[in-house]
Amino acid sequence: MTLIVGDEELLAERAAQAVVNAAREADPQVEVHDLVGGKVEPGELTGLASPSLFGDRSVIVIRSAHDLPKDVITEVVSYCAHPNEDVTLVLMHPGGAKGKALVDGVKKAGAQVVTVNKLTKPGERLDFIKAEMRRAGRSITPDAAQALLDAVGTNLRELAAACSQLAFDTPADRKSIDAAAVARYYRGRAEVTGFAVADAAVEGRLGDALEQLRWALATGVAPVLLVSALAAGLRSLAKVAGAPRNVRGGQLAGQLGMPPWKIERVRRQLNGWEPDGLTRAIQAVAVADEQVKGGGADPAYALERAVQTIVASRRRR
Repeated sequence: MTLIVGDEELLAERAAQAVVNAAREADPQVEVHDLVGGKVEPGELTGLASPSLFGDRSVIVIRSAHDLPKDVITEVVSYCAHPNEDVTLVLMHPGGAKGKALVDGVKKAGAQVVTVNKLTKPGERLDFIKAEMRRAGRSITPDAAQALLDAVGTNLRELAAACSQLAFDTPADRKSIDAAAVARYYRGRAEVTGFAVADAAVEGRLGDALEQLRWALATGVAPVLLVSALAAGLRSLAKVAGAPRNVRGGQLAGQLGMPPWKIERVRRQLNGWEPDGLTRAIQAVAVADEQVKGGGADPAYALERAVQTIVASRRRR
């Protein structure tokens, strides 16, 4: 019996699959029953787990076990007290108060417990990316892992898919994935390109910002998207700069409407910024926004001036 507790869906599914795989290794003919908690009928588990005349082995996976009806929970707990040795039972529970009687009863019966809590810290997600690359027989540089996290976001399923794709697309003789490989793979995503320009600008990396900007324009990214990314980057700086210094990122997340990992990133980017410089930068982007929407003759020139002003405003003390 295995009880998987936690709301990190990808990790919970992997834990369940690991149990199924182990059962199949022991017996390739094992029969797998995949059930959903809210649809399990009374007596169904008992029927599936009944001893077979031929000694056949089986695996029963119950997802969303917190949705099991009360009478079925009682049935499951009763079964776990005297389980069939030829049956492997996997219960997946997201945690929380709902279905707590099931969790307590199964634990008391001696089930193996696997905890899969959500990854909430940037460092945990970066570790996840590195682990995914190791699973694929590759490694990834720290800056590439951060770039991938910035590009894909915090969803573990999407991060896992991105790691798999990067490992597949990168030549086999290059064991380590670098930031250039991440940039090449995601260069078609306008939002990623725009935010790369914004990050370079607010961090004072003029050369990188202009290079990213010119490349984005050359590949057809709309100027209005680039202005929007610059504005979003500066708004994030202003939001975090105005927040109390002694409040942690997790506590600020709800107030600012930003995930904790982004708050920590913006806090690092605030180094070198003061209120007057931030005001000048925001004004410069407002001017560029008006020019790229028809108020100017050359959107590219307007964007370059905005980037230059942002970097210069950061340098002033």
